[in-house]
Amino acid sequence: MQTRMLGGVAVPAIGLGCMNLSHAYGTPPDAGAAGALLNAALDAGCTHLDTAALYGFGANEELLGRAIGHRRGEFFLASKCGTFRNAEGKREIDGRPEVLRRTCEGALQRLRTEVIDLYYLHRWDRRVPIEESIGALAELVAAGKVRALGLSEVSAATLRRAHAVHPIAALQSEYSLWTRNPEIAVLDACRELGISFVAFSPLGRGFLSGAVTDPTRFEAGDLRRNMPRFAPDNFARNLPLVQACAGIARELGCSMAQLALAWVLARGDDILPLPGTTRIDHLHDNLAAGGVRLSAEVHARLEALFDRHAVHGGRYGAATQAEVDTEEFA
Repeated sequence: MQTRMLGGVAVPAIGLGCMNLSHAYGTPPDAGAAGALLNAALDAGCTHLDTAALYGFGANEELLGRAIGHRRGEFFLASKCGTFRNAEGKREIDGRPEVLRRTCEGALQRLRTEVIDLYYLHRWDRRVPIEESIGALAELVAAGKVRALGLSEVSAATLRRAHAVHPIAALQSEYSLWTRNPEIAVLDACRELGISFVAFSPLGRGFLSGAVTDPTRFEAGDLRRNMPRFAPDNFARNLPLVQACAGIARELGCSMAQLALAWVLARGDDILPLPGTTRIDHLHDNLAAGGVRLSAEVHARLEALFDRHAVHGGRYGAATQAEVDTEEFA
């Protein structure tokens, strides 16, 4: 399996996002099935695992600690702070230093580890200067509780401010064929500063894998119910894109997921796609994308197909969009 650098460590080019093992896309698998998938990932050499305090309000970190804590030396562990439950038990973005320190202590206990390899600020709390939040996280590095720092869903300008306080090892943001926003500015900033880029939702939240055929059937708790691209009218207009991808994948003899991941991998050796799944067969299918090579002709077809004007609907609803600090196309 090819590797790429992340936090000063060579990790597999394709990692595993663990969010949907605890929440987000409908009913998550039971603990046994989730644990089996995590162990299968390690057995397959997928050793870059990404979690967060937010996922299941700590349940995802607890899952990793319980299921694979005994294999801690075998994997690169990334987690996130800055978005968690508040005193009322509700989700809140909170970047105050004392909150970040407290969240980290809880994460270490939940994950059953003494150190987190890469710790991201999940969202920038605009009430707190980014310099203060990063300063608090830098103290965790100095204390040996965290090895490297990352940021999620921030702009190039915010990234530069943070990096001036403490070296930022990775920036994580949504990036796929149908979400090209990082190409506006933040990818260039990462390359200028020597920062790895971790691409979450590289399969377009299931859309690019062909798995989503009727968004009206999403379960009540599925986050995609509130995402404009999956609204019935927009989805109908976006569907020809994925149908065209299906044809290209057939020509190449690969799955649609592998095609989408191969495109992300080809965008640069500093980009690490982070797909998530609840199924072991899909896990192995995703990992095999590393063996798919796209010709210049296929790249050109995909670029023409996914012109930024071809995708209908924003990636977030208005409330969630207001929480991120990313550059957006006009």
